[in-house]
Amino acid sequence: MHHHPPASLAAVILSSLPFLLTGPPVTAHNITTILATFPDFSTFNHYLTITHLANEINTRNTITVCAVNNAAMSDLVNKHLSVYAMKNVLSLHVLLDYFGAKKLHEITNGNALTATMFQATGTPSGSSGFVNITDLKGGKVGFGSIDSGKTDATFVKTLHENAYNISVIHISSVLQSSEAEAPTSGPAVVNIISLMSTHGCKNFADALLASDAVNTYTGNIEGGLTIFCPKDDAFKQFQPKFKNLTVGGKQSLLEYHGVPVYQSLSMLRSSNGLMNTLATDGASKYDFTVQNDGQDVTIMTSIVTSRIVGTLTDKQPLVIFTIDKVLMPKELFKKVVSLAPVPAPEADAPTTSETPKSLKNKHKSPPAPASLESPADAPNDASADQEADSNNVVEIKGFKIGAMVLSFWFAYLVM
Repeated sequence: MHHHPPASLAAVILSSLPFLLTGPPVTAHNITTILATFPDFSTFNHYLTITHLANEINTRNTITVCAVNNAAMSDLVNKHLSVYAMKNVLSLHVLLDYFGAKKLHEITNGNALTATMFQATGTPSGSSGFVNITDLKGGKVGFGSIDSGKTDATFVKTLHENAYNISVIHISSVLQSSEAEAPTSGPAVVNIISLMSTHGCKNFADALLASDAVNTYTGNIEGGLTIFCPKDDAFKQFQPKFKNLTVGGKQSLLEYHGVPVYQSLSMLRSSNGLMNTLATDGASKYDFTVQNDGQDVTIMTSIVTSRIVGTLTDKQPLVIFTIDKVLMPKELFKKVVSLAPVPAPEADAPTTSETPKSLKNKHKSPPAPASLESPADAPNDASADQEADSNNVVEIKGFKIGAMVLSFWFAYLVM
Protein backbone atom coordinates (compact mmCIF):
# COMPACT_ATOMS: atom_id res chain seq x y z
CA MET A 1 0.00 0.00 0.00
CA HIS A 2 1.42 3.36 -1.06
CA HIS A 3 1.20 6.34 1.25
CA HIS A 4 0.93 9.74 -0.39
CA PRO A 5 2.14 12.87 1.42
CA PRO A 6 -0.56 15.26 2.61
CA ALA A 7 -1.58 17.89 0.07
CA SER A 8 -0.12 20.65 2.25
CA LEU A 9 3.29 18.94 2.38
CA ALA A 10 3.27 18.42 -1.38
CA ALA A 11 2.57 22.12 -1.84
CA VAL A 12 5.54 23.02 0.33
CA ILE A 13 7.83 20.72 -1.64
CA LEU A 14 6.63 22.12 -4.98
CA SER A 15 7.01 25.71 -3.83
CA SER A 16 10.59 24.93 -2.72
CA LEU A 17 11.67 23.40 -6.03
CA PRO A 18 12.94 26.67 -7.59
CA PHE A 19 15.03 27.31 -4.46
CA LEU A 20 16.41 23.74 -4.43
CA LEU A 21 17.32 23.89 -8.12
CA THR A 22 18.88 27.35 -8.18
CA GLY A 23 20.20 27.66 -4.62
CA PRO A 24 19.80 30.66 -2.32
CA PRO A 25 19.57 34.12 -3.91
CA VAL A 26 22.90 35.84 -4.39
CA THR A 27 23.39 38.82 -2.11
CA ALA A 28 25.10 41.82 -3.68
CA HIS A 29 28.31 42.92 -1.98
CA ASN A 30 30.44 46.03 -1.93
CA ILE A 31 34.10 45.40 -1.13
CA THR A 32 34.79 49.08 -0.45
CA THR A 33 32.03 49.23 2.17
CA ILE A 34 33.18 45.96 3.75
CA LEU A 35 36.79 47.11 4.13
CA ALA A 36 35.77 50.60 5.28
CA THR A 37 34.88 49.05 8.66
CA PHE A 38 38.52 48.00 9.08
CA PRO A 39 40.71 51.16 9.22
CA ASP A 40 43.92 49.10 9.24
CA PHE A 41 43.14 48.06 5.65
CA SER A 42 42.54 51.58 4.30
CA THR A 43 45.57 51.52 1.96
CA PHE A 44 44.52 48.24 0.36
CA ASN A 45 40.97 49.57 0.04
CA HIS A 46 42.24 52.84 -1.49
CA TYR A 47 44.14 51.05 -4.25
CA LEU A 48 41.19 48.77 -4.99
CA THR A 49 39.27 51.97 -5.70
CA ILE A 50 41.75 53.93 -7.81
CA THR A 51 42.61 50.87 -9.94
CA HIS A 52 38.85 50.27 -10.42
CA LEU A 53 39.35 46.70 -9.24
CA ALA A 54 36.66 47.26 -6.59
CA ASN A 55 34.00 47.61 -9.29
CA GLU A 56 35.08 44.33 -10.89
CA ILE A 57 35.04 42.53 -7.53
CA ASN A 58 31.50 43.77 -6.87
CA THR A 59 30.22 42.23 -10.11
CA ARG A 60 31.57 38.74 -9.32
CA ASN A 61 30.22 35.98 -7.10
CA THR A 62 32.02 33.08 -5.39
CA ILE A 63 35.30 34.91 -4.74
CA THR A 64 37.84 35.40 -1.97
CA VAL A 65 39.66 38.68 -1.39
CA CYS A 66 43.04 38.26 0.33
CA ALA A 67 43.50 41.65 2.00
CA VAL A 68 46.72 42.91 3.56
CA ASN A 69 46.95 45.60 6.22
CA ASN A 70 48.54 49.03 5.92
CA ALA A 71 51.93 47.92 7.26
CA ALA A 72 52.19 45.08 4.74
CA MET A 73 51.07 47.38 1.89
CA SER A 74 53.84 49.93 2.57
CA ASP A 75 56.54 47.88 0.79
CA LEU A 76 54.34 47.55 -2.29
CA VAL A 77 53.45 51.24 -2.34
CA ASN A 78 57.14 52.18 -2.09
CA LYS A 79 57.80 50.37 -5.37
CA HIS A 80 55.91 53.18 -7.15
CA LEU A 81 54.25 50.87 -9.65
CA SER A 82 52.05 52.26 -12.39
CA VAL A 83 48.32 52.10 -11.72
CA TYR A 84 48.08 49.23 -14.23
CA ALA A 85 50.84 47.15 -12.60
CA MET A 86 49.30 47.85 -9.19
CA LYS A 87 45.99 46.54 -10.50
CA ASN A 88 47.70 43.32 -11.67
CA VAL A 89 49.29 42.77 -8.25
CA LEU A 90 46.01 43.33 -6.41
CA SER A 91 44.17 41.11 -8.93
CA LEU A 92 46.46 38.30 -7.81
CA HIS A 93 44.89 38.71 -4.35
CA VAL A 94 41.37 38.01 -5.63
CA LEU A 95 40.76 34.24 -5.83
CA LEU A 96 38.03 32.98 -8.17
CA ASP A 97 36.69 30.54 -5.58
CA TYR A 98 35.16 30.77 -2.12
CA PHE A 99 37.52 30.09 0.81
CA GLY A 100 35.99 30.70 4.21
CA ALA A 101 37.97 29.95 7.39
CA LYS A 102 36.51 26.43 7.67
CA LYS A 103 37.33 25.51 4.07
CA LEU A 104 40.89 26.80 4.40
CA HIS A 105 41.54 24.38 7.25
CA GLU A 106 39.97 21.47 5.38
CA ILE A 107 41.98 21.62 2.14
CA THR A 108 41.99 18.23 0.42
CA ASN A 109 45.45 16.61 0.29
CA GLY A 110 46.99 19.61 2.02
CA ASN A 111 47.02 22.07 -0.91
CA ALA A 112 44.81 23.69 -3.53
CA LEU A 113 45.64 25.55 -6.72
CA THR A 114 43.20 28.35 -7.51
CA ALA A 115 42.84 30.85 -10.34
CA THR A 116 42.82 34.61 -9.69
CA MET A 117 41.45 37.70 -11.37
CA PHE A 118 44.99 38.35 -12.65
CA GLN A 119 44.96 35.01 -14.45
CA ALA A 120 41.50 35.81 -15.86
CA THR A 121 42.86 38.89 -17.64
CA GLY A 122 44.95 36.69 -19.92
CA THR A 123 48.06 38.77 -19.18
CA PRO A 124 50.20 36.21 -17.29
CA SER A 125 51.96 33.44 -19.17
CA GLY A 126 51.49 29.77 -18.26
CA SER A 127 50.29 29.33 -14.68
CA SER A 128 51.68 32.60 -13.33
CA GLY A 129 48.22 33.87 -12.46
CA PHE A 130 47.48 31.01 -10.05
CA VAL A 131 47.89 30.94 -6.27
CA ASN A 132 48.79 27.84 -4.27
CA ILE A 133 47.08 27.42 -0.86
CA THR A 134 48.90 25.04 1.50
CA ASP A 135 47.93 23.49 4.83
CA LEU A 136 51.08 24.09 6.91
CA LYS A 137 52.20 22.57 10.20
CA GLY A 138 50.75 23.96 13.41
CA GLY A 139 47.34 24.66 11.86
CA LYS A 140 48.62 27.49 9.66
CA VAL A 141 47.53 28.05 6.07
CA GLY A 142 50.02 29.44 3.55
CA PHE A 143 49.55 31.37 0.29
CA GLY A 144 52.02 31.77 -2.57
CA SER A 145 51.86 32.64 -6.25
CA ILE A 146 53.07 29.99 -8.68
CA ASP A 147 55.32 32.72 -10.06
CA SER A 148 57.22 33.06 -6.77
CA GLY A 149 57.42 29.31 -6.14
CA LYS A 150 57.20 29.70 -2.34
CA THR A 151 54.87 30.59 0.50
CA ASP A 152 54.58 34.37 0.56
CA ALA A 153 51.94 34.85 3.27
CA THR A 154 49.86 33.06 5.88
CA PHE A 155 46.21 33.25 6.86
CA VAL A 156 45.65 35.59 9.84
CA LYS A 157 41.88 35.87 10.32
CA THR A 158 38.54 36.26 8.60
CA LEU A 159 37.28 39.81 8.06
CA HIS A 160 33.94 39.08 6.37
CA GLU A 161 32.09 36.00 5.12
CA ASN A 162 28.90 35.71 3.08
CA ALA A 163 28.75 31.98 2.47
CA TYR A 164 29.64 30.94 -1.08
CA ASN A 165 29.35 34.52 -2.32
CA ILE A 166 32.33 36.46 -0.95
CA SER A 167 34.98 35.83 1.69
CA VAL A 168 37.36 38.59 2.77
CA ILE A 169 40.38 37.31 4.69
CA HIS A 170 43.47 38.89 6.20
CA ILE A 171 46.79 37.46 4.97
CA SER A 172 50.13 38.46 6.47
CA SER A 173 51.99 39.76 3.39
CA VAL A 174 51.61 40.83 -0.22
CA LEU A 175 51.82 37.94 -2.69
CA GLN A 176 54.94 38.17 -4.87
CA SER A 177 54.85 37.99 -8.67
CA SER A 178 57.42 39.41 -11.07
CA GLU A 179 54.89 39.15 -13.91
CA ALA A 180 52.24 41.09 -12.05
CA GLU A 181 54.73 43.82 -11.11
CA ALA A 182 56.20 44.08 -14.62
CA PRO A 183 55.76 47.48 -16.31
CA THR A 184 52.42 47.49 -18.05
CA SER A 185 51.41 49.89 -20.77
CA GLY A 186 47.94 51.20 -20.14
CA PRO A 187 45.52 52.39 -22.79
CA ALA A 188 46.82 55.04 -25.17
CA VAL A 189 46.68 58.48 -23.56
CA VAL A 190 43.73 60.32 -25.03
CA ASN A 191 44.39 63.83 -26.30
CA ILE A 192 41.51 65.40 -24.43
CA ILE A 193 42.15 68.88 -25.91
CA SER A 194 41.83 67.58 -29.48
CA LEU A 195 38.79 65.49 -28.61
CA MET A 196 36.93 68.41 -27.06
CA SER A 197 37.99 70.91 -29.75
CA THR A 198 36.62 68.77 -32.59
CA HIS A 199 33.34 67.94 -30.87
CA GLY A 200 31.78 71.30 -30.05
CA CYS A 201 33.80 72.31 -26.97
CA LYS A 202 36.67 74.28 -28.55
CA ASN A 203 36.20 77.40 -26.38
CA PHE A 204 36.55 75.40 -23.18
CA ALA A 205 39.46 73.38 -24.61
CA ASP A 206 41.33 76.56 -25.61
CA ALA A 207 40.88 78.03 -22.11
CA LEU A 208 42.09 74.75 -20.58
CA LEU A 209 45.15 74.64 -22.82
CA ALA A 210 46.12 78.17 -21.78
CA SER A 211 45.96 77.29 -18.07
CA ASP A 212 47.95 75.11 -15.67
CA ALA A 213 44.68 73.27 -15.16
CA VAL A 214 45.52 71.16 -18.23
CA ASN A 215 48.30 69.48 -16.21
CA THR A 216 45.84 68.64 -13.46
CA TYR A 217 43.55 67.01 -16.01
CA THR A 218 46.21 64.93 -17.77
CA GLY A 219 47.77 63.90 -14.46
CA ASN A 220 44.48 62.36 -13.32
CA ILE A 221 43.58 60.33 -16.41
CA GLU A 222 45.29 57.11 -15.33
CA GLY A 223 43.66 57.07 -11.91
CA GLY A 224 40.24 57.95 -13.30
CA LEU A 225 38.79 61.21 -14.63
CA THR A 226 35.31 62.53 -15.42
CA ILE A 227 35.08 65.81 -17.38
CA PHE A 228 31.99 68.00 -17.73
CA CYS A 229 32.72 70.08 -20.82
CA PRO A 230 30.53 73.15 -21.60
CA LYS A 231 29.39 73.43 -25.20
CA ASP A 232 30.80 76.30 -27.27
CA ASP A 233 27.65 78.47 -27.09
CA ALA A 234 27.55 78.18 -23.30
CA PHE A 235 31.21 79.07 -22.84
CA LYS A 236 30.97 81.95 -25.34
CA GLN A 237 28.16 83.55 -23.28
CA PHE A 238 30.22 83.07 -20.13
CA GLN A 239 33.41 84.55 -21.65
CA PRO A 240 33.01 88.11 -20.19
CA LYS A 241 32.77 86.71 -16.65
CA PHE A 242 35.69 84.35 -17.29
CA LYS A 243 37.93 87.22 -18.44
CA ASN A 244 37.28 89.08 -15.17
CA LEU A 245 38.67 86.23 -13.07
CA THR A 246 42.25 86.18 -11.81
CA VAL A 247 44.71 83.59 -13.16
CA GLY A 248 44.12 81.48 -10.06
CA GLY A 249 40.37 81.92 -10.37
CA LYS A 250 40.41 80.77 -13.99
CA GLN A 251 42.38 77.65 -13.04
CA SER A 252 39.97 76.84 -10.21
CA LEU A 253 36.94 77.28 -12.47
CA LEU A 254 38.43 75.00 -15.14
CA GLU A 255 39.39 72.34 -12.56
CA TYR A 256 35.85 72.62 -11.15
CA HIS A 257 34.67 70.91 -14.35
CA GLY A 258 36.65 67.72 -13.62
CA VAL A 259 36.10 64.92 -11.09
CA PRO A 260 39.12 62.76 -10.10
CA VAL A 261 37.29 59.43 -10.48
CA TYR A 262 35.66 57.59 -13.36
CA GLN A 263 31.87 58.10 -13.29
CA SER A 264 29.86 56.66 -16.16
CA LEU A 265 26.38 58.03 -16.85
CA SER A 266 24.75 55.03 -15.15
CA MET A 267 26.99 55.55 -12.12
CA LEU A 268 26.00 59.23 -11.91
CA ARG A 269 22.32 58.27 -12.04
CA SER A 270 22.77 55.95 -9.06
CA SER A 271 25.09 58.17 -6.99
CA ASN A 272 23.15 61.41 -6.53
CA GLY A 273 24.57 63.85 -4.00
CA LEU A 274 27.60 66.02 -3.32
CA MET A 275 30.70 65.37 -5.41
CA ASN A 276 34.23 66.75 -5.05
CA THR A 277 36.12 68.12 -8.05
CA LEU A 278 39.71 68.63 -9.18
CA ALA A 279 39.50 72.10 -7.59
CA THR A 280 38.44 70.75 -4.18
CA ASP A 281 40.90 71.52 -1.40
CA GLY A 282 39.36 70.69 1.95
CA ALA A 283 35.79 69.96 3.00
CA SER A 284 32.88 71.77 1.35
CA LYS A 285 35.10 73.55 -1.15
CA TYR A 286 34.43 73.59 -4.89
CA ASP A 287 31.91 70.74 -4.79
CA PHE A 288 28.58 70.42 -6.57
CA THR A 289 25.47 68.24 -6.42
CA VAL A 290 24.59 65.54 -8.94
CA GLN A 291 20.86 64.93 -9.36
CA ASN A 292 18.94 62.84 -11.87
CA ASP A 293 15.37 63.21 -13.08
CA GLY A 294 14.64 59.95 -14.85
CA GLN A 295 17.28 59.61 -17.53
CA ASP A 296 18.40 63.25 -17.33
CA VAL A 297 21.35 64.11 -15.08
CA THR A 298 21.94 67.65 -13.82
CA ILE A 299 24.90 69.27 -12.08
CA MET A 300 23.81 71.86 -9.52
CA THR A 301 25.91 74.55 -7.89
CA SER A 302 24.39 77.25 -5.68
CA ILE A 303 24.68 79.60 -8.67
CA VAL A 304 23.62 77.59 -11.72
CA THR A 305 22.11 74.26 -12.79
CA SER A 306 23.59 72.55 -15.86
CA ARG A 307 22.40 69.47 -17.72
CA ILE A 308 24.42 66.67 -19.33
CA VAL A 309 23.51 66.76 -23.02
CA GLY A 310 25.98 64.31 -24.57
CA THR A 311 28.98 62.00 -24.20
CA LEU A 312 32.23 62.56 -26.13
CA THR A 313 33.97 59.43 -24.86
CA ASP A 314 33.37 56.78 -22.21
CA LYS A 315 36.26 54.36 -21.98
CA GLN A 316 37.46 53.58 -18.50
CA PRO A 317 39.30 55.31 -16.85
CA LEU A 318 38.15 58.43 -18.79
CA VAL A 319 34.71 59.82 -19.57
CA ILE A 320 33.89 63.24 -21.07
CA PHE A 321 30.35 64.62 -20.98
CA THR A 322 29.06 67.78 -22.65
CA ILE A 323 26.90 70.15 -20.59
CA ASP A 324 24.66 73.08 -21.55
CA LYS A 325 25.93 75.67 -19.03
CA VAL A 326 29.26 76.62 -17.47
CA LEU A 327 29.48 75.45 -13.85
CA MET A 328 29.87 78.44 -11.55
CA PRO A 329 31.19 77.68 -8.02
CA LYS A 330 30.02 79.72 -5.04
CA GLU A 331 33.68 80.32 -4.13
CA LEU A 332 34.10 82.52 -7.23
CA PHE A 333 30.61 83.90 -7.85
CA LYS A 334 27.94 85.32 -5.59
CA LYS A 335 24.24 85.08 -6.25
CA VAL A 336 22.83 88.62 -6.59
CA VAL A 337 19.20 89.05 -5.59
CA SER A 338 17.01 91.79 -7.15
CA LEU A 339 15.16 93.40 -4.24
CA ALA A 340 11.50 94.47 -4.44
CA PRO A 341 10.65 98.17 -3.74
CA VAL A 342 10.98 99.07 -0.04
CA PRO A 343 7.54 99.81 1.54
CA ALA A 344 6.82 103.24 3.15
CA PRO A 345 7.91 103.63 6.82
CA GLU A 346 5.37 102.50 9.43
CA ALA A 347 5.19 106.06 10.83
CA ASP A 348 3.46 107.19 7.64
CA ALA A 349 1.06 104.23 7.39
CA PRO A 350 -2.73 104.86 7.49
CA THR A 351 -4.22 104.96 11.02
CA THR A 352 -7.69 103.69 9.95
CA SER A 353 -8.63 100.07 9.23
CA GLU A 354 -9.31 100.80 5.59
CA THR A 355 -6.63 101.15 2.92
CA PRO A 356 -6.85 104.28 0.73
CA LYS A 357 -8.02 103.47 -2.77
CA SER A 358 -4.86 104.98 -4.23
CA LEU A 359 -2.79 102.28 -2.46
CA LYS A 360 -4.86 99.36 -3.68
CA ASN A 361 -3.71 97.49 -6.80
CA LYS A 362 -0.42 99.37 -6.67
CA HIS A 363 1.48 96.21 -7.59
CA LYS A 364 -0.69 94.02 -9.79
CA SER A 365 2.15 91.52 -10.38
CA PRO A 366 4.20 89.63 -7.73
CA PRO A 367 7.68 90.90 -6.75
CA ALA A 368 10.45 90.17 -9.21
CA PRO A 369 12.18 86.79 -8.57
CA ALA A 370 15.85 86.53 -7.54
CA SER A 371 18.12 87.20 -10.47
CA LEU A 372 21.51 85.67 -11.29
CA GLU A 373 22.49 88.59 -13.44
CA SER A 374 24.78 91.31 -12.18
CA PRO A 375 23.19 94.65 -11.23
CA ALA A 376 24.65 96.19 -14.38
CA ASP A 377 22.68 93.71 -16.52
CA ALA A 378 19.34 94.37 -14.80
CA PRO A 379 16.90 97.13 -15.98
CA ASN A 380 17.08 100.30 -13.88
CA ASP A 381 13.57 100.98 -12.50
CA ALA A 382 14.75 102.62 -9.29
CA SER A 383 13.61 106.16 -10.24
CA ALA A 384 10.09 104.99 -11.14
CA ASP A 385 9.77 103.07 -7.87
CA GLN A 386 10.98 106.04 -5.88
CA GLU A 387 8.44 108.34 -7.56
CA ALA A 388 5.63 105.88 -6.85
CA ASP A 389 6.65 105.61 -3.21
CA SER A 390 6.73 109.44 -2.95
CA ASN A 391 3.16 109.72 -4.30
CA ASN A 392 1.98 107.13 -1.79
CA VAL A 393 3.44 109.12 1.11
CA VAL A 394 1.73 112.34 -0.07
CA GLU A 395 -1.62 110.59 -0.34
CA ILE A 396 -1.25 108.99 3.08
CA LYS A 397 -0.31 112.32 4.69
CA GLY A 398 -3.25 114.03 2.96
CA PHE A 399 -5.57 111.39 4.31
CA LYS A 400 -4.27 111.91 7.86
CA ILE A 401 -4.54 115.75 7.65
CA GLY A 402 -8.13 115.52 6.36
CA ALA A 403 -9.08 113.22 9.22
CA MET A 404 -7.63 115.68 11.73
CA VAL A 405 -9.62 118.67 10.29
CA LEU A 406 -12.89 116.69 10.42
CA SER A 407 -12.28 115.68 14.02
CA PHE A 408 -11.71 119.34 15.12
CA TRP A 409 -14.84 120.50 13.22
CA PHE A 410 -16.92 117.75 14.89
CA ALA A 411 -15.64 118.78 18.36
CA TYR A 412 -16.58 122.43 17.72
CA LEU A 413 -20.16 121.53 16.72
CA VAL A 414 -20.63 119.44 19.88
CA MET A 415 -19.50 122.32 22.05
